[in-house]
Amino acid sequence: MTPHNQAKKDEIAKIVLMPGDPLRAKYIATHYLTDIHCFNTVRNMLGYTGLYQGQTLSIMGSGMGMPSIGIYSYELYTQYDVDTIIRIGSCGALIPSLDLFDVILADSAWSRSTYAQQQSHDANRIQYPTLEINQALKKAANEQNQWLHPCRFHSSDVFYYEAGIDSGALANQCAVVEMESFALFHNAKVTGKKAACLCTVSDSLVTHQETTAQQRETAFDTMAQIALGGSLYV
Repeated sequence: MTPHNQAKKDEIAKIVLMPGDPLRAKYIATHYLTDIHCFNTVRNMLGYTGLYQGQTLSIMGSGMGMPSIGIYSYELYTQYDVDTIIRIGSCGALIPSLDLFDVILADSAWSRSTYAQQQSHDANRIQYPTLEINQALKKAANEQNQWLHPCRFHSSDVFYYEAGIDSGALANQCAVVEMESFALFHNAKVTGKKAACLCTVSDSLVTHQETTAQQRETAFDTMAQIALGGSLYV
């Protein structure tokens, strides 16, 4: 056990799906898994293990922002022998061609965050997912006749901007903004593990359309189904 996770080592699967919202973790676990066991309630960061089409799979919340997912993912990789984490979250569109509820696959994450620098003296502003996990997610999406939009993410430390959206995001070809994938990809790199990130567009910073909190909790089934299907090929 860790200060943030009460699970015993054998209670968490090798593959973990990680939404930011712990209630979304509960929703996905109760709707898609069988033989469910709740392994963590510390800080209400809910975690569940169950079976998906006969394969053991875990789903756990990460909280919001890079410090939070940084803690939970690092502990999963280093303390619980997790091999693969697939983040399933929400993002804001930075370009007009993306619509609400489009499912976005991270092919890289750019950030001004000092997370990687402080964690391992890694000065790279771009972190990358694991190619084979992205390929598994693409395969699952194709089988489900769903369209994925691969693009670069902007992982921001800021949700409310006084000075406007970071101009570096568009300068670095970012199509969406979220707050976690940069740290997750870095943790996977330094621990020798695997990571990927799927996000559903929950709002647009171009058109100013947005989804409700309830929709963010329960209406992202397409993304969840792609992640669940992709886990079978990992």
